[in-house]
Amino acid sequence: MTFHISFRLARSRSPSPRRCQSRSPSPLPLRSCSPGRARLTNAARHARLVARFSEIYTQERLDAQNLLRTYIDDLEMVQRIIYVAAVESFHAAKMAFRQFKMRVRKTLSLTYSGPESLEDTVLDYIVRHEDLYDVQASVNEVIRAMNINPKISFPPEVDFIMISSLIRELCRVAFSMQTLVPPLDIAFGADGELFNESKYRRSYDSDFTAPLVVYHVWPALMENDSIIVKGEAVSKRGGEMRNFFKISNEVPS
Repeated sequence: MTFHISFRLARSRSPSPRRCQSRSPSPLPLRSCSPGRARLTNAARHARLVARFSEIYTQERLDAQNLLRTYIDDLEMVQRIIYVAAVESFHAAKMAFRQFKMRVRKTLSLTYSGPESLEDTVLDYIVRHEDLYDVQASVNEVIRAMNINPKISFPPEVDFIMISSLIRELCRVAFSMQTLVPPLDIAFGADGELFNESKYRRSYDSDFTAPLVVYHVWPALMENDSIIVKGEAVSKRGGEMRNFFKISNEVPS
């Protein structure tokens, strides 16, 4: 199997979808909050979100992979695209959550005088009003980031908007995971890292004795410093890894 990484910093194809007008400047509706709701429901929401993350891996991920395979023959590139989509979705959702939380805190701090801490009240509000999250804005941010990622390439007729349903579900789950105590996040992954059995499962076409990760298929899910859901990675050795490092050394700084 020959590994190659194509670089395309400028797209000649159709531009990313125009950013939808964000709802963030609008005032927050001060609907009633139930003090302590976030913490009282934390365990149930944790279980639901972890299960949903696994469902996305087994369902939406494969749907996106099958769709991309109709345009891209290289399975490695298709899997790289999906992995980058997952990473960028979590990044965009976490940024959106921080901004949303700042707005809520600023609004509630003007009038809040309840028995709960302001921080708990802010979290309760977000849990009750997750429908105010502008997920489409995050989807657009993800697609823009993917368009300039040097590790993925694709034919001109392919637009990442075709996997927007996968990106949207990942953004929603990632945003909701930030309302947990502690929040959940995906683990950092780098091509060429040592394969960690507690962090990843090997893909079916991996060399099961190889010590290094060639590329990632799906990120692992973490709570604090502990892996709670394994990701998936491809490991190889010998000539294929030498080819990988040759390509990596040619990456412009």
